[in-house]
Amino acid sequence: MTSKSPVSHTYDYSHLEPLPDPPRNYDMQQLDSLLTAGGTLQAHFANRSDVLISGEGYLRRHAANESERLAPDLVIAFGVNPDAIIARNGYVISEVGKPPDFVLEVASKSTGARDYTVKRTGYAGYGVSEYWRFDRTGGRFHDAPLAGDALVDGEYEPLAITRDTAGRLWGYSAILGLELWWDDGELRFLDPVSGEFLLNAREWELARLDAEENAELQRNARLAAEVRLDAAEEYAEIQRSARLAAEARIAEMEAELRRLRGE
Repeated sequence: MTSKSPVSHTYDYSHLEPLPDPPRNYDMQQLDSLLTAGGTLQAHFANRSDVLISGEGYLRRHAANESERLAPDLVIAFGVNPDAIIARNGYVISEVGKPPDFVLEVASKSTGARDYTVKRTGYAGYGVSEYWRFDRTGGRFHDAPLAGDALVDGEYEPLAITRDTAGRLWGYSAILGLELWWDDGELRFLDPVSGEFLLNAREWELARLDAEENAELQRNARLAAEVRLDAAEEYAEIQRSARLAAEARIAEMEAELRRLRGE
């Protein structure tokens, strides 16, 4: 992870006019990949307040320079004020005090070629530490299904991408401390410490529903146990009352027998 920047984490953007919205033309599959990736990483880093995970706005050195037109699909930065940057509607390096740590582009038919040419050069020039590209089609829009670059002396060097026996591809992001996987057209993140994939939004929802169902089953089991306990206690009380009644009847009969004997 990158170290925190005191400038970026405390900068006040409240007096600044938000940057204009960049033109966006996402297709539904591209948007689904971005929302899934962003939501997964938001959940993973939820315990940190200094992490920006956003797909909003331009990336610029200076806010007023309208010739800077790069608008990343997903930007991640550590040691920053995420709320302030989101309110600014863009990432301005001169204001934040550092470049983003990580940029992801998801391929589309209309912009895919720019992702591994113009944008790759541009993000290296901005000083983005890692630049990753994901193409759900397997490489029709990008030059590869999954690719990552790390900045070394101002230039990008490709990161190792491994293919497993099932045809899945993966590479390691030192910035995120996670593996990025191309898994049958889906972008997944794996924690190498646990060896488990991070849950995406759909899986979180299924887990939540499973937890609710399990909680309901446990509640019903507890209520059934309480009913059985109440019934057992009621039966024990009936038996106790019957025993006391029987003992009282026996005492009466013994007393009557003694009376008849003249005792």
